Amino acid sequence: MTTSTGTAVGNGTIDAEVHCTPATIAELVPYLDPYWRTYVLEGGLTISAAQGGAYPPQAPTSATPAARSAGAFPAREAADVRARVLDPGRLRAAVLVCTASFTSNRNPYYEAALTRAVNDWLIAEWLDSDERLRASMVVPTLDTDAAVAEIERIGDHPGIVQVVLPVRTDAPWGNKRHRALLRAAAEHDLVVGLHAWGRTGNAATPSGITHSYLEDYLANSQIIVQAQVASLVTEGVFAELPRLRVALLECGFSWLPALMWRFDKDWKGVWREVPWLDAKPSDIVRRHVRLTSTPAQLPRDPVQVRQFLDTFDAGAMLMYASDHPHDHGSGHERLLSALSPAETEAVLAGNAAGWYALG
Repeated sequence: MTTSTGTAVGNGTIDAEVHCTPATIAELVPYLDPYWRTYVLEGGLTISAAQGGAYPPQAPTSATPAARSAGAFPAREAADVRARVLDPGRLRAAVLVCTASFTSNRNPYYEAALTRAVNDWLIAEWLDSDERLRASMVVPTLDTDAAVAEIERIGDHPGIVQVVLPVRTDAPWGNKRHRALLRAAAEHDLVVGLHAWGRTGNAATPSGITHSYLEDYLANSQIIVQAQVASLVTEGVFAELPRLRVALLECGFSWLPALMWRFDKDWKGVWREVPWLDAKPSDIVRRHVRLTSTPAQLPRDPVQVRQFLDTFDAGAMLMYASDHPHDHGSGHERLLSALSPAETEAVLAGNAAGWYALG
């Protein structure tokens, strides 16, 4: 069988990233407290199903031909995911990701109310409709205390397996100010998922704001994520929180080997800067980080693909993700073709089952 992305999968596959979104903010209003309902309705606030322009409707990457022909993307209701992802692929489970709150305004109180509403909408409209679905909860990014409170509120729900955070921030996630949020996730045995994109007001590169969509798209899934990995490792997050598991969602993986090589080399020379590291940075990354298999920026030569995968133990570090409804080309098929049978089983199911504690 094949999924709507054209990827061949089999019975028992786990999809680590399927996008969903409310069609309009009206779907979230029933899950808001009375004050915030009035705030939204009288203020005429909206929510961007396209996540603030991250996925322009006419951009080729925004939807596969099948999803585009369906007329609504990302999925607006569980029936869409059931018909286009779960059933065609005979999936064992799929992890939902809703990024609609990533670009909410800069009112921290409203952001806390909005993320709470998104989470309650996910539980009521999605998790209760199909036992194969799991969800990534969203939390405020402007108020760490509110984020911790939201994790405490629903972090033990059996359908919640992840706290999803934008990879694009005003301060890297390894920064001390975020430690309480990461600790709460680890204590509730939740994966922390860093997803491409985030607040559009934050610069996408170390040298400032981008000036084209192409530059912005590249920066979100290739440049910023490397800074986040470096921050989490060097600032001692994993030393302090040894149970913390991180998933890099829709951030690619072709950049990883070069980063780990350079990371280890420089650490050998300046290790005194980070005395809390008990192993090579590359070993810490392998221990605490997994990456989704889409997008896969790989060469067309099968021999070169295999050589590249061996540089970072891809069979152990990658988790299958359709990234439905987005279209990232044929790189994913080249990835699966280069894997051994054991690696294929791990990438399609085993790695995600272990990372998300799916049994």
